[in-house]
Amino acid sequence: MPTLTTNKKALHNYQVLEKHEAGIILTGAEVKSVKNGQINLAGSYITARDNALWLVNCHISPYKMASTQQGYNPTHDRKLLLKRKEIPSLIGTLTAKGLTVLPISVYTKGSFVKLEIGVCRGKKQHDKREIIKKRDVDRSIQRLMRNKG
Repeated sequence: MPTLTTNKKALHNYQVLEKHEAGIILTGAEVKSVKNGQINLAGSYITARDNALWLVNCHISPYKMASTQQGYNPTHDRKLLLKRKEIPSLIGTLTAKGLTVLPISVYTKGSFVKLEIGVCRGKKQHDKREIIKKRDVDRSIQRLMRNKG
């Protein structure tokens, strides 16, 4: 499963509590554009509407070779495809205080484009600082081990 893109901003600002796999309804030109890596998840989120989940504000650039894309809106809302039992629990999560559902990554599975979504809780500023500090310490330890051996 090659990952096409990840939402690094969401992983930095939110703690992922659980993950789900969802399909996305795309046009043929959008699929080709996504497989070329022309997708940006920054600032995108998931909302509930009409008893379904929708990906909002995800930017998919128009496919250069498609000639039938006049009036194409790259950030239009896209419907997500999930298992029937997952939809009510995720809609309930969206109404819970302090929790949100965000796209984490986009990848291919066979010929399909899949979206990994996560139930997330916002991180506090001091949590972010601790993670950065721990990463720096781990990096310096690895550097010392490499130079020593």
